[in-house]
Amino acid sequence: MIEFQMPSLGADMEDGTLVEWRKKPGDIIRRGDIIADVDTQKGLIEIEVFDEGILEKHLVMEGQKVPVGTVLALIKPLKEAKNVEVEKTEGEVPEKREELEIPHPIIEKKPMISREIEEKTEMPRIKISPLAKRIAEENKIDYSKIKGTGPEGSIVKGDIEKLMISMPQEAEVTEPEVAEPEVAEPEVKPQAPAWDALRMAIASSMSKSNKEIPHYYLEKRMNMSKAMDWLKERNRERPIQKRLLPVAILIKAVAKALDEVPDLNAVWEGSLQRKNEINIGFVVSLRSGGIVLPAILNADTKPVDEIMEILNDLIPRARAFKLRSSELGQSTFTITSIGEGGADKIFGLIYPPQVGIVGFGEISEQPVAEGGMLGIKPVIDVTLAADHRATDGLVGSRFLAALNKYLQNPDNL
Repeated sequence: MIEFQMPSLGADMEDGTLVEWRKKPGDIIRRGDIIADVDTQKGLIEIEVFDEGILEKHLVMEGQKVPVGTVLALIKPLKEAKNVEVEKTEGEVPEKREELEIPHPIIEKKPMISREIEEKTEMPRIKISPLAKRIAEENKIDYSKIKGTGPEGSIVKGDIEKLMISMPQEAEVTEPEVAEPEVAEPEVKPQAPAWDALRMAIASSMSKSNKEIPHYYLEKRMNMSKAMDWLKERNRERPIQKRLLPVAILIKAVAKALDEVPDLNAVWEGSLQRKNEINIGFVVSLRSGGIVLPAILNADTKPVDEIMEILNDLIPRARAFKLRSSELGQSTFTITSIGEGGADKIFGLIYPPQVGIVGFGEISEQPVAEGGMLGIKPVIDVTLAADHRATDGLVGSRFLAALNKYLQNPDNL
């Protein structure tokens, strides 16, 4: 039997609240399926499952808060499930005969009468998940007549959302004044997670980083002329929505540099443990304050175009707190970038248990001496913060040199 556990979505996560089950007992589970929604300090996260089988049993109820590593459900592997089916078909005739027995009509009437009495004396209970109930109440939706598709016929988030999709036009016609309050955007605050919880998560992680990790810092100014020309050429015939931004080429260059200097693509857990996959986490600042750290998995194997597509999908979902578990907690190295109109340099704090973070300042026009000539070029100040327990300055310098090499030869990306 496979034990499906509460996943860890980062070093700062200690527990989570199971908000809603997406799969019910008896459902077939495939790799990558969303099995549940979990509320954490980082928001409401869709939890994926990476095993295949049949969901046997829920061990944790919706609304329950449990520590990381708690077994949430049991999944029967598909091979075991098939073996059970074979055994059942080998001739358990007595059980089938009992199922086929027709009860006497007089006996059959008694439970029917008792059901009628129950319906008259007791109000029917409506099974609805906490998340679905919250969405319904916030949107003033009467869920009493909705037919649920969740476990044991319970109403789940998807049932409410389907109903909302089917009736947006009616709401707009009957209450046109609803548009006026929506203008007051300053009052909007993140509902999941709460502001205080998110700040506490950031504070806990950064405090741990500052206390436990002996940082060393290196800095290098890099000429971005060739990289920017490369981007300009590829954006020439692209629509604005599909143009490549400098951050995509920076992420790809970092991934390629880590492939050459694997000691920085690692975690420190009592000793240096290198990672086979290069998963680049990048800092996304939220408009309401705070940050989240989603990851681009296997960034070294993805072309720049695909990295840009992932960014266009991930960043809006991160800011809406709609990330999946596979997009959190799997980064092996982190990038933080100020972007346009920001600081010239940024010195990051390592996100434990990682051993490095690279910071990119604003790309700006600066005087550059090249081949004995002085000219104005687009440059970027790059900083590396690394864990001195895991590596030293020589390794960090090799990484910055490799990164610069790829930015000067973007065709090799």
